Amino acid sequence: MSLKSCNLKETNKYEIEVFVDAETFEAAVQKSYKKNIGKINMPGFRRGKAPRQMVEKMYGKDVFYNDAIEECYPAALEAAVVEANLKLVATESLEEIDTENGFTFKAVVVVEPEVEIDGYKGIKVESKAVRVTEKMISEEIDKVRDRNSRMVTVTDRAAAEGDTAVIDYEGFVDGVAFDGGKAENHNLQLGSGMFIPGFEEQIVGHNAEEEFSIFVTFPTEYHAENLAGKEAEFKIKLHEIKTKELPELDDEFVKDVSDKETVEDYKKEIKETISKRLKDEKEAQINNDLSEKLIELVQGEIPTQMYDNEVSAMIREFDMRLRSQGLDAMSYLKYTGMDVEGLANMYRPDAEKRVKLRLALEKIAKLENIEITEKDLDEEYAKMAEAYNMTVEQIKPMFTDSALKADLAVQKAMDLVRKEAVTK
Repeated sequence: MSLKSCNLKETNKYEIEVFVDAETFEAAVQKSYKKNIGKINMPGFRRGKAPRQMVEKMYGKDVFYNDAIEECYPAALEAAVVEANLKLVATESLEEIDTENGFTFKAVVVVEPEVEIDGYKGIKVESKAVRVTEKMISEEIDKVRDRNSRMVTVTDRAAAEGDTAVIDYEGFVDGVAFDGGKAENHNLQLGSGMFIPGFEEQIVGHNAEEEFSIFVTFPTEYHAENLAGKEAEFKIKLHEIKTKELPELDDEFVKDVSDKETVEDYKKEIKETISKRLKDEKEAQINNDLSEKLIELVQGEIPTQMYDNEVSAMIREFDMRLRSQGLDAMSYLKYTGMDVEGLANMYRPDAEKRVKLRLALEKIAKLENIEITEKDLDEEYAKMAEAYNMTVEQIKPMFTDSALKADLAVQKAMDLVRKEAVTK
């Protein structure tokens, strides 16, 4: 392959002319012959056994050319783009010129833009103080106590908000029972808002084994049109009142839920956990604010194809996540009533941000002469191997050094922006 010419056609578009040598083209033609000969009938030969020269004599010398050209295009185009020192985004058109002593083609390609960015040092961001309060510790411990709670029956008082009431109920509108308005031994947490407004509140204050009526009005936008806006009576029988009983916060509880021995040590551990979480959240917020600012600062004419490519990548990521859960993107679209265009439009704003941020950081890496050493690569491969529970030898074939270097340069550029940021 050789690059014959490369000319700027318009912003971010180049027209390149590429020559594929005769030897490479001949190998592709031979491959096309082997792939297609089984489909060709030739008088005097069994299917798939006719010599190539006989087929070309009957059907023309170029009978296998189209397949051969399709075989050669990708590698030849990629090599030409690399030789021209361009970063390919998309191929807009391909045109065959001739097939003498190899073949020549022209392509119009869309390339990554040359963007500009200024003011990326000294960006001001807000940094909230990280302080763990006793209330935070208590709330975290209460969550653990709640997960280890049990339901007990209440016999000495009336139902209160937060209790679970076991009820039979039947609803009537104008004295007539309506479909779907009846249930037996239903567990209803009072205050949960699961029933229409006013229903749960009127059970509060009643005792077990009581029978009573409550009166409510269905919302005007209720899903069942025959009930929307209607006044209704519900006849209730309250069978049982249950409440959640939390375990006592003592040393025995601590031993059951952690590897600590005392409440004091457990609280220290909880405090450390909360502190780390708050610091991580603070750093994530700062990085997000910095990213938003870099997106605003980057200047350049960005090809729409870059956004399209990123949207496609995000949809593939989404599909992979769904498949790990036993679903896929097409099934998701079917269930939600969304189409592919709707899914793409949903991802487009984030895709545009991703593209702009990547271009901004790549430009910063270039301006700051950030270089990735072999040591950096080795350390990153080691980190990934540990994260995926694999050996370095197993992880390396899954990546290319060039792609990993580009990612690491972007990371270092972001680290630089973070280091130079001014927190307030």
